[in-house]
Amino acid sequence: MMKLPSFSVITCTRNSEPWLQESIASVLMQRGVEVELIFVDGGSHDGTLQRIRALHHPYQLLENQRDGISAAMNAGLGVARGDFIAHLHSDDFYLRDDVLLTVARAARDSGRRWLFGRTLRCIDGCLLPEDYVAPTYSRRQLLRGNFIPHPATFVERRLMQQAGGFDRQLKYAMDYDLWLRLSRVAEPLALPQPLAAFREHAGSLSTRERGAAMREDLQVRL
Repeated sequence: MMKLPSFSVITCTRNSEPWLQESIASVLMQRGVEVELIFVDGGSHDGTLQRIRALHHPYQLLENQRDGISAAMNAGLGVARGDFIAHLHSDDFYLRDDVLLTVARAARDSGRRWLFGRTLRCIDGCLLPEDYVAPTYSRRQLLRGNFIPHPATFVERRLMQQAGGFDRQLKYAMDYDLWLRLSRVAEPLALPQPLAAFREHAGSLSTRERGAAMREDLQVRL
């Protein structure tokens, strides 16, 4: 019997209970692949941990990870065993039950070691298109600005480890920094279809601290 492709889906949480159920449900509905659930919690004091512990699906939970989001994502990577790594933040979710299967088949057929699709914006429960048109991928184009959406990006675990994971000194642009480092060693495959929804709300870091995020993006690009 052929081994199913496997994905380690790493979800970082901190008082994420309002959004977490939808995020988890979108992972558990994935078909045709094996899914490893990894939660990295930064000290939640709402119902986040209780919701995770109520799961019937096997999971790993790393608690009290208080050194920032980059360190938390690296901690999840350190225990992951899947063929591919996906980071799905607790307020994001996959759009269909065949997202991971689509990625696995595209990776197999193309031979690429990392892939990314597009996202939809989720605002007040409504799904809306991205508010810009992403350019055709090239490393030169990526150096002009980040157009690779983190919730819709999937990286072979060994490639992620080779790249060294996320820079712990960065607070906002750690994903952009990683894409640029990955692009030096492996060409990604760009999938045109939306794969995940990115929830925009007042509490999200990129929304709350947009100016600081833009400045760090520029620092990484330079």
